[in-house]
Parts: sequence; structure tokens; C-alpha cells
Amino acid sequence: MIVVTSDHVEGKRVVKTLGMVKGNTIRAKHIGKDIVAGLRNIVGGEIKEYTEMMAESREQAISRMMEDAEKIGANGVINVRFSTSMVMGGAAELLAYGTAVKLE
Repeated sequence: MIVVTSDHVEGKRVVKTLGMVKGNTIRAKHIGKDIVAGLRNIVGGEIKEYTEMMAESREQAISRMMEDAEKIGANGVINVRFSTSMVMGGAAELLAYGTAVKLE
């Protein structure tokens, strides 16, 4: 499966557009890591607990989007984008979406 953020794939031709596909996940860190992240927020610097959480979330959302694309017979997803939103304090949704296509 080819997944790109552009509207084309170099050396390939889109022969059929199958529609929008998406994958999402909602994640929250446990209270212990929230406390550590809160302390780091006070003193400054990267909040590694949340960096790791968002990296894992992106991978899971991409994987779910690819599964969605495979179900409808796609071998590529173009124009991939990400969106995030806070669901509640300490929990965020990450959504990956794009256009499923047949590439030749």
C-alpha cells in the first residue's frame, strides 16, 4: 500500500478514485505520566510522555486508514492529512484521512 500526502505518486497513474478513507484513535496517558508531564510543563522542555503517545496514535490511525482502504480494494491512499482534537482533559483524538485510489 502506497500512502502519500501529495495528490499523485511519482511513476504511478491513478486509474480509479475509490473515495475517502479514515482511521482514528483516542488516547489518554495514565495519571502517573500526567503528573510527570505536568511537572515538565512547569520547568520547560519536551514532554516525552505525550510525544510518545502522539507518535503511537499516528501509527495506529494510519494503520486503521490503510485497513479501511484495503477493504474497498485500494492499493494507495493520496492526499493524506491528520487532524487532532481534545476529547477531554488528558485525552486526544488523532484522525488520519485521505483518498483511496487504484494505482497502475
